[in-house]
Amino acid sequence: MFHKSFISVDYMALPRPVEAGARGQEEVKFNEVTVYLVERKMGSSRRSFLTSLARSKGFRVEYALSDEVTHVVAEDNQAGALWAWLRGSGLRDVSRLQVLDISWFTDSMREGRPVTVETRHCIPVREPVVSLSVGGHFPAICVCLHVCTCVCAIEIILENNLNTDVLEELAENSEFNESKGPCLAFRRAASVLKSLPSAVHCLGAIQGLPCLGEHTKAVMEEILIFGRSFKVEEVQSDERYQALKLFTSVFGVGPKTAEKWYRRGLRSLKEILAEPNIQLNRMQRAGFLYYRDISKAVSKAEAKALRSIIEETAHWIAPDSILALTGGFRSHRGKEYGHDVDFLLTMPEMGKEEGLLLRVIDRLRDQGILLYCEHQGSTVDMSKLPSRRFEAMDHFEKCFLILRLEEGQMERDGGLQKDPGESRGWRAVRVDLVATPVDRYAFALLGWTGSRQFERDLRRFARKERGMCLDNHALYDKTKKLFLPATSEEDIFAHLGLEYVEPWQRNA
Repeated sequence: MFHKSFISVDYMALPRPVEAGARGQEEVKFNEVTVYLVERKMGSSRRSFLTSLARSKGFRVEYALSDEVTHVVAEDNQAGALWAWLRGSGLRDVSRLQVLDISWFTDSMREGRPVTVETRHCIPVREPVVSLSVGGHFPAICVCLHVCTCVCAIEIILENNLNTDVLEELAENSEFNESKGPCLAFRRAASVLKSLPSAVHCLGAIQGLPCLGEHTKAVMEEILIFGRSFKVEEVQSDERYQALKLFTSVFGVGPKTAEKWYRRGLRSLKEILAEPNIQLNRMQRAGFLYYRDISKAVSKAEAKALRSIIEETAHWIAPDSILALTGGFRSHRGKEYGHDVDFLLTMPEMGKEEGLLLRVIDRLRDQGILLYCEHQGSTVDMSKLPSRRFEAMDHFEKCFLILRLEEGQMERDGGLQKDPGESRGWRAVRVDLVATPVDRYAFALLGWTGSRQFERDLRRFARKERGMCLDNHALYDKTKKLFLPATSEEDIFAHLGLEYVEPWQRNA
């Protein structure tokens, strides 16, 4: 099996430092060696410090890469990307260069002289590179390490979810910092990438796409060059981010509560539970009690089993009741797993849905599978709708549940998500169940299907382009001053003058 790597870099566009003034007055003791420090990953501050250190010891260090350079020193750079850049840098003879890891530099600083280059210091040369023009926008260097029988193919692969995962982590960090602008920007960019029909091959392939700002492109460039994002690694290693991410993984704990615990000096879930001055509410207590289970992903098979259970329960109470699986499991936006399972419940006749949700909850309790329930009654007031605040939770009757899902309730094509060696025959799963009047059902179905960014963009389109207000409850025409009826999602798209978008296409 051949090892396959991917590099697609506009390395020529990376900043190449120009001479920053005089080199200094230090005496050059080692004229046979001229060093160039690669700024990428090292950073400008560290590079400046190491340059000053080396010059103080008599080394010649150049800020600009030129044919005078004999030793190129890089820190944590991917070999293929580095050699690709060097070959495209315009030097007369790249093969004469000593291309070295930072370990050679640190050994030399320790000895106070250029140490002999050993194999462990060298960054090995890779396959010859081919220069391509990507989409006519900018030159790129592509390194191919995939060899087929007598054929060398240029193959650049970057799975879209690699970028979207890191962008969503940056969005989450921005949310923790209450930076709404960057948070929204990263989420929009992630949604755009998810919407693409195929993997991103190189930066040139995304030229002209909306919502991909400079910060997003910088992250993508790092992934393409190094196979990782240093910005994201910096965020991931931040103590505050780690603590807030951990705390908010508990059911019932939001960013503000997590921040409060962090400021108390708490860093682990054990510390929270051991802190006598922290009074957990009922939802948080359930979150800690079932943390091991509900922090695990929920599979499609588990979602399907839960649908059968709740549908059977609802039909036992009201045979004509209507239940819809919503969220990512309905839309199949590339999601094999989710954090919870969302359902929408209604009746074909107006008013008949009243009391149905509570009866379903009672029936689940009687079956012994209801582990936790928080019920919220309807507060729908059509005089205050639709809401222009996207963040506002809708006002339908709903309950937040934790249900016990048994192994025997699963179909043959899938088992429970359990830890290796787990012998227990059940797991706890988070479920949200929402009940709506039938005349609001289409709007609720559209809103609860998501994605979150798609809904945000659709509402913005309604407001900016159509002079309408849309939310989970209604569509209001501000010009005609009336609510527009809809019995299906297709009706809503038609009111907006848009072609119907299938649920699986609703990323952005």
